[in-house]
Amino acid sequence: MGPTPDAFAPRAWRQRYVKTKPTKDLTLNIRSLTRGDGVVIGAAVLLFIASFLDFYTIDCGGSSFCKDAGENGWKSDFFPVLPSIFLAGVIAAVLIVSARFQPAGRNLFGLSLDQWGTALAVFAAWSSLWTIIGGPEGVDKGVGQILGLIGTLAMAAVALLTQRVPALKAPLLNASGPAPAPYGAQGPQPGYGYPGGAQPGAPAPYGAQPGQPQPGQPQPGQPQPGQSFGGQPAPAPAPSGGGDFAPFWFAVPVARPLYAEDGSSSTIAELAPGTWYLAVEQRGQALVAQTQDGRRGVLQDTTGIQRG
Repeated sequence: MGPTPDAFAPRAWRQRYVKTKPTKDLTLNIRSLTRGDGVVIGAAVLLFIASFLDFYTIDCGGSSFCKDAGENGWKSDFFPVLPSIFLAGVIAAVLIVSARFQPAGRNLFGLSLDQWGTALAVFAAWSSLWTIIGGPEGVDKGVGQILGLIGTLAMAAVALLTQRVPALKAPLLNASGPAPAPYGAQGPQPGYGYPGGAQPGAPAPYGAQPGQPQPGQPQPGQPQPGQSFGGQPAPAPAPSGGGDFAPFWFAVPVARPLYAEDGSSSTIAELAPGTWYLAVEQRGQALVAQTQDGRRGVLQDTTGIQRG
């Protein structure tokens, strides 16, 4: 068994990583929610409210022998309205949203949580539709029944179309603050206030005479950076072969494949959002990453990754 990812990090770094990892994981998972998930959550709230409203109403038409009345979905006489419509819809929303907080590939009896939630949402919509079409005689449809149908139909439709409609696949929450620079991009050039840079209008050090070179400035007759003696340009330093690379933790914004190190197109693992992985080597714009179970592979798409 290979070394664990923590073996590459200093002790202080590991302590900081252990303390901050749950917060970062939660942030990444919340940002992985889509607009479709937002609609599903809204439909679940609507179903919960509708369950306390009148499901059936009785209109006596002004008769003195009865009075107008209504009962909500929690009435035992309307069983199984509560479990087959309202509770089924709320549980379906919980399963669909909970799938965003689980690692990729985790299944329940062969199906993922969002697949179970989608099936349950379709079942709730089907049950609600038949209560509208059928229903007992002598009663009218209540507000709770109509809102229940709207909520279950919206939830089922969005659950089925989220992975097919780009507008529903868009992130629900945008990352706050300035957009991070792409991995491998050069940092900003030194500007005003940068250590060692010349400051316009800055006073000379105490005791320095005007016209004398200041500390950190080249002396007269000394070669400038990038220039050899005689005024000829010095050869550029050869690029290092990755010797200055330091392993670091990172997380991916979306699920991405991890390819084999031999350059083949076979995948050895899939990196999931909300999980931290260790980058152990850099190959151009690609990274050699190590999973939690010690497997190593090449991550070719490094755009948008978050460093720990």
